[in-house]
Amino acid sequence: MKTGEKVVLAYSGGLDTSVIIPWLKEKYDCEIIAVCIDVGQGEETHAIKKKAISSGASKVYVEDVVEEFVTDYIYPTLKAGAIYEGKYLLGTSFARPLMAKKLVEIAHQEGANVIAHGCTGKGNDQVRFEVSIKALDPSIKIIAPWRIWEIKSREEEITYALKKGIPISITKEKIYSVDKNIWHISHEGGNLENPWNEPKPELFDMVTPPEKAPDVAEYVSIEFEKGIPVKINGEELSPVELIKKANEIASIYGVGIADIVENRLVGMKSRGVYETPGGTLLYTAHKELESLVLDKETLRFKDIVAQKYADLVYNGLWFSQLKESLDAFVDETQKVVTGVVKLKLYKGNIIIAGLSSPYSLYNEELATFGEDKIYDQKDAEGFINLFGLPLKMRAYQMKHFVENQKYNKTTVGGEQ
Repeated sequence: MKTGEKVVLAYSGGLDTSVIIPWLKEKYDCEIIAVCIDVGQGEETHAIKKKAISSGASKVYVEDVVEEFVTDYIYPTLKAGAIYEGKYLLGTSFARPLMAKKLVEIAHQEGANVIAHGCTGKGNDQVRFEVSIKALDPSIKIIAPWRIWEIKSREEEITYALKKGIPISITKEKIYSVDKNIWHISHEGGNLENPWNEPKPELFDMVTPPEKAPDVAEYVSIEFEKGIPVKINGEELSPVELIKKANEIASIYGVGIADIVENRLVGMKSRGVYETPGGTLLYTAHKELESLVLDKETLRFKDIVAQKYADLVYNGLWFSQLKESLDAFVDETQKVVTGVVKLKLYKGNIIIAGLSSPYSLYNEELATFGEDKIYDQKDAEGFINLFGLPLKMRAYQMKHFVENQKYNKTTVGGEQ
């Protein structure tokens, strides 16, 4: 890299990116443009700007993209029903492509051809950032300090930060890696690296631990239009306010804690604890509504799509052709996912309390055990005969085979 070249740095104000600024300046004598992408992490923007400048950045951008994050990244993934390995609602995964998009836009605006990030060489985020950047502008060069510098651990990072006079909140005793946005909070590292260790109650920042949740249940209704949540308890809310409201309600009742040993893209297993209160509420309601309005084959094929979709998002392939194609399928299925779902929340549990949709495929008169005028029960006999025909023919074949075996044994024995 040329001396004095501009570097756009994905900046969060955390330990990694705070240390990277002086390290980049020392190693490359470059100009650092720090970019903080606000996806609802709740950081105070003035403090972030001040910290970046004091750490050596020449310029700081703070980009508020919370609404875009909800409408263009959270909602498509929700409609797909994508959950990674049955537990993880992808809160960090789908934030990264949006951040990469903004980094590329600012690099173009600033005339910079280098983007740096603070992702470790062991994690998934390095892939998500870099693959997304390559998809948007393959000419941009990337610097990943964790893959090339002499620092080998977070403890050494803390020592380096203290040596450089960089203010940090993390300590060697409380060394969790935390990622936060409007959708979730993820916790990794520290004592969580041993999967035998139960998360300590003080770890949780969004969700009330279920044992401390109220002793009474709470009912909540969520209304969807074409797969997108639009109302909570009858109140129409903007996308951002709806996520906040869902978080507020679900967190009180202990909903949304996921503890998972997951398979990272780079080949190792890692343990993460995720808090996704509102997301868990919305995913549950959405899936239940789909069960009411989608036919059996579409619903089951969509489950296959959801798993593939989750893998693509987790692996950083948001801007891939396959993901775009799956979006088209998902959007087609969502045309009928309109209705209201009533849920009962109690100490970390979500219990379905009611479903309603103008597109419902459930017909009470057809399903009743009482008398009806639609379904002729005599028709079932012909259906069963046809449905069971392959089994019937196999039974005949096996019977014929056994009889032939007996006949052959008798004949051979007689000749002897």
